[in-house]
Amino acid sequence: MKKMFSVLLVLMLAIMAGCTKETSTSEKVPSTIDSILKNKKLVVGTAPGYFPFEMKNTKGEFIGYDMDTARAIGEALGVDVEFKQFGFDGLIPALGTGEIDMIIAGMTIRGDRALAVSFANPYFQTGQVLMVPKGDSTTKSWEELDQPGKKIAVSLGTTGALLAKQIFKNAEIADFEDFPAASMALVQGQADGVIYDEPGVRSYEAMNPNNVRGVYELISSENLGIAVRKNDLETVQWLNSFLDSYKGSPTELASFSKWFDNVDWMDEVEEE
Repeated sequence: MKKMFSVLLVLMLAIMAGCTKETSTSEKVPSTIDSILKNKKLVVGTAPGYFPFEMKNTKGEFIGYDMDTARAIGEALGVDVEFKQFGFDGLIPALGTGEIDMIIAGMTIRGDRALAVSFANPYFQTGQVLMVPKGDSTTKSWEELDQPGKKIAVSLGTTGALLAKQIFKNAEIADFEDFPAASMALVQGQADGVIYDEPGVRSYEAMNPNNVRGVYELISSENLGIAVRKNDLETVQWLNSFLDSYKGSPTELASFSKWFDNVDWMDEVEEE
């Protein structure tokens, strides 16, 4: 009996040690917020070309709804904001290596991405839609383009690219570096359709009304989120608190109105 008690005691101590080790490991995750405050600078990774979330103007400055959100975060922290540009599929690796503090780039919250990063609560809801050439006046759904010989252009690393590769069984999927490149392929007759987020398609159609047409029946719906390093719970909690006060505030409503309620900003956008 005494021997059995000793064995049970050893097992209990081992389990407690394992729990302690796991807790201490999670506590060792560096806080990005602490680093930002120490450096007095927030470094944001983004991928210009997702209208009207992130773009560059004719002066080479970063503009858009996401850029306003990033600057509001910087103001709340009392620090400067620096933007670093990447291809969309390069954002998560850049976050992992510490080149950037967070990703604000219209990134959809997905399970596979959550294996590599931690997301704050959603800050925007959107969905994937189809865009076709203006000369195509008959296509009313993505299913009509799922035929041999048809080509669908997508932006590499985006949710639209992943979705297209899942739903299209017969059409060819062509990867492009970003949405403007995929859209240009469509305009130039190199593709029959583009799958992308609804706000981006609406903005592109407004800028190119004679070249493209959006088919605005949502193929999917998704939430956009700000990404930080995996298990950086302190930063996630801070961002959630920030978003609770920012969303619906006069500052956020003015930003939303500027970028989504009109297209006056289009003259500012850098030509691709």
